[in-house]
Amino acid sequence: MTFNPDADVSDNNVQRRGRGGRTAAIAGGGVVGLGAVVVMLISAFTGVDLTGFLGGGTDPGSQSQPQSTGSGEGTVQNCNTGTDANNSVDCRVAATSLVLNKYWTAHVKGYVKPEQVSVDVATSTPCGTASNDVGPFYCPSDQTVYIDPTFFALLHQQFGAEAGDLAQVYVVAHEYGHHIQNLIGTMAKYPNNGTGPTSNGVRTEVQADCYAGAFIADMATQKDKNGNAYMTKPTEAQIKDALDAAAAVGDDHIQQASGGYTNPESWTHGSSAQRQAWFASGYKNGLGQCDTFSVATP
Repeated sequence: MTFNPDADVSDNNVQRRGRGGRTAAIAGGGVVGLGAVVVMLISAFTGVDLTGFLGGGTDPGSQSQPQSTGSGEGTVQNCNTGTDANNSVDCRVAATSLVLNKYWTAHVKGYVKPEQVSVDVATSTPCGTASNDVGPFYCPSDQTVYIDPTFFALLHQQFGAEAGDLAQVYVVAHEYGHHIQNLIGTMAKYPNNGTGPTSNGVRTEVQADCYAGAFIADMATQKDKNGNAYMTKPTEAQIKDALDAAAAVGDDHIQQASGGYTNPESWTHGSSAQRQAWFASGYKNGLGQCDTFSVATP
């Protein structure tokens, strides 16, 4: 149980969009099958969209407006209480966004909430197609977090993470970390400079992990309009689950699972150890210990 059953989470505003059909094979060619899963996981926690590797991706700087690929429009339904959030992945993701916005409003002056879309199969975005083959991502050009809730089952089935309640909170919190990086200028200050364990890409990713850890340490202090805590204090088992999820999307783990090799010079998101260590740094020490750009090796 992650949420207080009595918490009022009815004022979340997550949108549902999609039902356009699977995009595992996209016109013009692209990665399918296991390759699509690997690209999805490599893209899963980045502010830089990689869906071009699947075909059909667009320039992340494009100003085009996202269009639905089908029906399924509207807000996420039946998400009013903490009980709803504990019983439904859709609602848990939506309710987590509400708590994250309260947290970041208190920590970032002039905070602007991102949009959040619960992807139902597939939908178009300025950063390419958001789908169950691409996984969660943050699109800077429209300041929107896109999450297909079925990602968590895939994370469990393909890469061995339990992907329980707190791991799901971690995923959402990580994407909001990218929004913070976009808002405060981190992405602009430290653009892509190649690959490797000390690259800006890795530093960006593990900083978002650190931000997620700091949020999770504080999440039980955020309260609804009635004074009820939204979320419960995480247990040691839940923290282990979140750390396992961070390890599952480490570059070395993905490489080993998909090809049986490890090549640090190709890393763009950090090793399992890096991701876990920075999550733990945020959880234990707070946002003040999340400057991944000032250390020699993150």
